[in-house]
Amino acid sequence: MKVVPKPWLETLRLELRGFVPADVDDLYRLDSDLRVAKYLGGKPLSREEVEANLGRIRKGYRANYGLGLWRAARRDSGAFIGWFCLKYVPKSTDVEVGYRLLPEAWGQGFATEGAEALVAYGFDDLGLYKIIGVTHPDNRASQRVLLKVGLVPRGFSRYYDRRVRLFVAECSSR
Repeated sequence: MKVVPKPWLETLRLELRGFVPADVDDLYRLDSDLRVAKYLGGKPLSREEVEANLGRIRKGYRANYGLGLWRAARRDSGAFIGWFCLKYVPKSTDVEVGYRLLPEAWGQGFATEGAEALVAYGFDDLGLYKIIGVTHPDNRASQRVLLKVGLVPRGFSRYYDRRVRLFVAECSSR
């Protein structure tokens, strides 16, 4: 029998919970989709890469209290739609709000709903003073989401070893 943790965060239409090993097929479906990979380097991930990422995701829950990358499902059907995160950006102390959704979940407001909940959680529950969001310079849809949830454009920066658009929310600006 598959043991699945209960959601730790629910919004009107979403439930977020920790990933478990049995989620590898959903994660692979997401990360191997060319449409999803378009603004993430353009290369879909192999199953082996996804399995390795899943291991790192699960270790991250213990390593960084309150931060992580969480499986997102629809509350009405339980269907997997992607993930949301609040995590440290590699090689920095910045905390990033992020998301990755299956194409069939695009354009329905899920990204905004999940990101908004995580920004509120970061400020209200974790006491963060700043949260960033980064996007590929051409990813207008994700840029609109970040603006809707209260992040402010701050030009361009360098994260993940590439040039990105930077958005910032600070606790005092909410």
